[in-house]
Amino acid sequence: MVSGIFVKILSIVLLILVAVVLILGIGTLFKGGETSKKYSNKLMQMRVLLQFIAILVLVSFAYFFKN
Repeated sequence: MVSGIFVKILSIVLLILVAVVLILGIGTLFKGGETSKKYSNKLMQMRVLLQFIAILVLVSFAYFFKN
């Protein structure tokens, strides 16, 4: 019971983090100028890293908590 709630909460938090970094990266890209040069690429790299972590966590949850 508790592990199921933990899995759901952690999954939602990871997906929200990925979405927030994606939105920030796209916003920075469209803003342009010096801000875009400085932060856009780093935000997209962070998004890819967060997606990788989220996929690893979700796949491991599916593997270890299967019935």
